[in-house]
Amino acid sequence: MKASQLGVAIITLNAGKHLAECLQSVRFADEIVVIDSGSTDDTLEIARQHGARVIEADWPGFGAQKNRAIDALSTPWILSIDADEVVTPELAQSIREAIAQPDQVVYAVDRLSSFCGQWIYHSGWYPDWIPRLFPRDVARFSTDLVHERVVYDAPSRRLTGKLMHYSYDDVESVLRKMDLYSTLGAEQRRASAKRSSVSKALGRGLWAFIRTYVLRRGFLDGRAGLVIAVYNAETVYYRFLKLARLGTP
Repeated sequence: MKASQLGVAIITLNAGKHLAECLQSVRFADEIVVIDSGSTDDTLEIARQHGARVIEADWPGFGAQKNRAIDALSTPWILSIDADEVVTPELAQSIREAIAQPDQVVYAVDRLSSFCGQWIYHSGWYPDWIPRLFPRDVARFSTDLVHERVVYDAPSRRLTGKLMHYSYDDVESVLRKMDLYSTLGAEQRRASAKRSSVSKALGRGLWAFIRTYVLRRGFLDGRAGLVIAVYNAETVYYRFLKLARLGTP
């Protein structure tokens, strides 16, 4: 019997909308683990229907939760994806070829994200090479509350194919994520003894808009690019405003 090689690590919270498509796209994996932090929709039912092993847990932050998913897998190779991401057939083939090699390499994938139904090719969103496939012994996620990253010392390479990311489906999800990410960002900075003020919040927010819309050519994404620039500006503004309200620990 062939030993299991690839495990897929996913964390969820009310992720039912895209989870079935996500899990269907990684059906070639030997093992799938879903760590859920209190979903009230059909997330758990969908995960189990598609053969994932579901673990219900509390919420320690994005980085720590993704490491829990890694630890729950028994395979030598780990593919970490979000519940709103879909592996294309070309990327799936590239993954299969990569894990067949003996090298201890961290692989980055080419992620293409959508915003309210439009695929975004500028605004700092694309190209978006992110490390997601790695041997379990050479990489971990940072323990950041938000904007976690894969930490590793191994060589890195790029895979062919796209990882399709349904990041924001509608305006309501934009507003929810803006509130969540600004709060977590403020708490993370407060834990690092960083400080802020209203003027700093205004300045950072303005710079975020200019960087997204002008320097990163968000204007080429049309109306969606303008909305993304405003979203980035507001997220940064509220992050530093909330930090100012929290004060230092």
